[in-house]
Amino acid sequence: MQKTKILILRFSSIGDIVLTTPIIRCVKQQVPDCELHYFTKKQFHTVIQHNPYIDKIHLLDDNMSELITELKNEKFDYVIDLHKNQRTWLLKFRLGVKSFTFDKINREKFLITKLKIDVLPKEHIVDRYFEAVQKLNVKNDERGLDYFIAENDYVDLKKYDIENGTKFIAIAIGAQHATKRLPTNKLIEICKKINSQVILLGGPTDVTTGIEIANACKSNVINLCGELTLNQSAFVIKHAYKIITHDTGLMHIAAAMKKPIVSVWGNTIPQFGMYPYYGNEIIESKIVEVKNLSCRPCSKLGYNKCPKYHFDCMNKIDVNEVVLFSND
Repeated sequence: MQKTKILILRFSSIGDIVLTTPIIRCVKQQVPDCELHYFTKKQFHTVIQHNPYIDKIHLLDDNMSELITELKNEKFDYVIDLHKNQRTWLLKFRLGVKSFTFDKINREKFLITKLKIDVLPKEHIVDRYFEAVQKLNVKNDERGLDYFIAENDYVDLKKYDIENGTKFIAIAIGAQHATKRLPTNKLIEICKKINSQVILLGGPTDVTTGIEIANACKSNVINLCGELTLNQSAFVIKHAYKIITHDTGLMHIAAAMKKPIVSVWGNTIPQFGMYPYYGNEIIESKIVEVKNLSCRPCSKLGYNKCPKYHFDCMNKIDVNEVVLFSND
């Protein structure tokens, strides 16, 4: 019997790809004799490279036309578009097979960001992703997100004086846009008030901030910003007691690891449907945000600086809300 070949499209970014993992798992497990392929950008390969439910990964670099030829040769039965932009529309048109997608609620996001009219649906984006597979009779198994790491991504925490069984808090200090990140002075204040060991996580662009925080806090802060790969950071998150994070990819990786999360929100809002997702498991978590700001949300993504110049959405964050949850 010939297998049903299915291609999932999600080009970026880290968090958005992690949020597609319930679709990956449920399609693979619920569509009989399914051969599942995934198409993403080359730089995000590590996010899904160890996912056992994916049979083959296709990577977008520069030459889309060559990739289209490669994908045509696969002779897919269905395409599940979880990105839904002009590029995926063109790709689906060129492949010429039956495709399914979901509602990106761009109209609703425009209304809330530009006119402050709230008609956002009261559902998580994972549930909206499942709209794309209804006609395949695929249902949400409510097991939450997945994230898989390999043994070569393990980190020797003893190297950083973290002994087995030590409770530590991991703080993901970065985010793609500045208006999603707490000011450095706020992060320093949080670290000084936490009564356990703290590990700072972040990419190369967070190195300077990490050094500043570690120097200000001395003994209880270990700065690993820029030292670890994404999957090594995921390993640290897996072994952390609790996670403090902005609205970013490591937040969703932490949710996949079923970790208690304090998520701090700036210019974006949880109502966009991107808050930590645990499925039907009850995991302790807390959302910290400044409510009732007339300018918030100002964007569905973010900016390099506050458009209003006051940055109240982060400057007015009560760090004690973060600390109270972390020290509990």
